[in-house]
Amino acid sequence: MTTGGGSAHEPGRSAWIEVIAEDAARGELQELYDEYRNAETGTVDNVLKVHSLHPETMRDHARLYRTVMYGRGGLTRPEREMIGVVVSAANHCHY
Repeated sequence: MTTGGGSAHEPGRSAWIEVIAEDAARGELQELYDEYRNAETGTVDNVLKVHSLHPETMRDHARLYRTVMYGRGGLTRPEREMIGVVVSAANHCHY
């Protein structure tokens, strides 16, 4: 297992979450990593990898994201993306 970092609520602080590396994944986790692998980078985004200890939450996270970003609603896709960018910037998060 490896660890990965990310931004905490305060600038300059880090949160470390234990994750299972892509090359160490087996079974259901390996299948999910294969399904959610980023086509551009060839890797699984850290925002999903943080769920590696509990693969069912990875599936739920991806499903929620798709519903929020692509589901029916009153906002266009660019408007949804813009909201995501503003929230991420306010939280000092590069995602």
